[in-house]
Amino acid sequence: MMLMPRRDFDLFGDDFFRDDFFKGEKNNLMKTDIKETDNSYILDIDLPGYKKEDIKVDITDGYLTINAKTSDEVNEEEKGKYVRRERFMGEATRSFYVGEDIKEDEVKANFKNGILNLEIPKVSPEEKKSAKKYIEIGE
Repeated sequence: MMLMPRRDFDLFGDDFFRDDFFKGEKNNLMKTDIKETDNSYILDIDLPGYKKEDIKVDITDGYLTINAKTSDEVNEEEKGKYVRRERFMGEATRSFYVGEDIKEDEVKANFKNGILNLEIPKVSPEEKKSAKKYIEIGE
């Protein structure tokens, strides 16, 4: 048996990556909109079905990381079995590089109606210059 591409299939063109083999499952978790203002970046992150207390946000080595967990609470009294389950249960994580000059206490966070809103301040070039540290040279 010989493997031959379909006649309408362009191996070296864009069609190559449209083949079913490369499609995989799309990650629909933590869809994010990022807006830039004069003084900050605003992230709106979709987290439907999560509770505020199940969401953790931290900054480590310049990376802002959002971690959200949800569990499948099984009701023993519920009758029947699922034929299909599409709602996500588990843990999701997403990271964004924000720079090493940003600290946790500078980020403002709100969670309402399944949307996590983060406001991250911009560090101005003047602030970066003034924060520059030099190595002291001894005699």
